[in-house]
Amino acid sequence: MENIFDHQIFQWFSQFAYQPNMVYAGVVVMMVASALGLPLPEEVTLVSVGFLAFMGSRPDLFPPPFPGAPVVNVHEAALLSFLAVFGSDFLIYGIGRKWGRKILYHPRMRRLISEESITKVENWTKKYGNFAVFVFRFTPGVRFPGHLASGMLKFPAWKFALIDGLAALVSVPTQIYLLAFYGKEILVYFSRFKIVVAGILGIALIIFLFKKFYNRSRNQTV
Repeated sequence: MENIFDHQIFQWFSQFAYQPNMVYAGVVVMMVASALGLPLPEEVTLVSVGFLAFMGSRPDLFPPPFPGAPVVNVHEAALLSFLAVFGSDFLIYGIGRKWGRKILYHPRMRRLISEESITKVENWTKKYGNFAVFVFRFTPGVRFPGHLASGMLKFPAWKFALIDGLAALVSVPTQIYLLAFYGKEILVYFSRFKIVVAGILGIALIIFLFKKFYNRSRNQTV
């Protein structure tokens, strides 16, 4: 995270710091590409947009090229980023739901994901249900196959939208607002935030497994 400002994604966004429409369009394109499994880290995109919103709110530190130059608005950026992330997730879910496992035999898809990976996340989804769908949103390496597998398994669309939407609402606007209000100084705390989230998810998983084991044992003794 400390090299975020050297990343190609940030360099691309920074050239449009005072062309917000280009930034917003870039967010949508990159989120869809990231959801499809391409190597465009979602986190880097969010941090880049958040920092551009910070620049726009601090003309004393980042003088605009001309008076009244349009800037990235933090509220617009947060809302658009959330919609782009959620929409991209649901797109992948929809692809999996419509075409099922047949999509895995497409040549381009084979380069993005293996059938073994899909089988693994399918098993997780069957075993952990709602919790697995929630965790997929916070796990970059599993996010794409997880959403695809959720669709393949015909996981209820309304339930996927609710769980993934809540997860995205927790993570996406938060990053935009933190960067917009505190600038790059807040990046120091991002790794700690991830550790806390991972810890919470780990505790929730333990509780979930305990309850599931307890209920199963109770049913067997009845």
